Amino acid sequence: MSNTIYIDSHQHFWEINRFDYSWMDKNSPIRKDFMPKDLEKLINENSIDKTIIVQAVPSIQETFWLLEIAEQYEFIAGVVGWVDLTDKNIDDKLNKLQDNPYFKGIRHLWETDDDPGWIINSGGIRGLESIAERNLTFDFLARPKNLIYIPRIMRLVPNLRAVLDHIGKPEISTKKFQPWLNDLRKISSIDNVFCKLSGMITEANHADWNVDDLRPYVHHVLSLFGVDRVMFGSDWPVSTLAGEYNQVKKSFEEILIELDTPSKNKIFGENAQSFYKI
Repeated sequence: MSNTIYIDSHQHFWEINRFDYSWMDKNSPIRKDFMPKDLEKLINENSIDKTIIVQAVPSIQETFWLLEIAEQYEFIAGVVGWVDLTDKNIDDKLNKLQDNPYFKGIRHLWETDDDPGWIINSGGIRGLESIAERNLTFDFLARPKNLIYIPRIMRLVPNLRAVLDHIGKPEISTKKFQPWLNDLRKISSIDNVFCKLSGMITEANHADWNVDDLRPYVHHVLSLFGVDRVMFGSDWPVSTLAGEYNQVKKSFEEILIELDTPSKNKIFGENAQSFYKI
């Protein structure tokens, strides 16, 4: 690609009084408004050209709100929203969302479900089939307990274009690798599943993580998925619980320093550009 574009494939906006952000602790430092003007300065400082906004609450109203925001800011390239995967009228909902060119795909807050196999056991596969039929994307927000179900889901919906958020949230703070690594190996063998290098510093020790804590996890992801299926994401502003925007980007740059320039360009932009059809 002649003009390299740098894309943050994973960030959020929220207005605390607009929707129900009950997943946040009442006294959490991120329980305040985070809006485009807050992020714009940071991405300019860090040479990021475009971003993808990802949903933060299970609300189609939030998705429409994020699409409105995307239309107002040039740096926003797309929105990953939310629909109820079990909704019998999911196609009507997707039709409305697809009227907006910034709508790229769907995410479900899977990690919060009591049943780690919810996507299969709830009948959500039908929703994923609708997403796949439309060539939209699906973000897996999964923890290690969920990962064993992803190969089954992909067998049931083989043409789904999917990405694993936050490398599946391994327990970096305790330097734990299994069973995360074995499950990741199976997931990586599925060609149309990508992986986001994102959300890692918040799985490390918030107060005193360093680059070496992240390094072996990043190396595992790269060795399994290769440079063509990995993309950078900041997970801002959740990431601010453990560090600044520039710390996230610089950490990945330091870990990936030995890669050649074309490989870095893929991870920091081109893969997200092709995956989300930017």
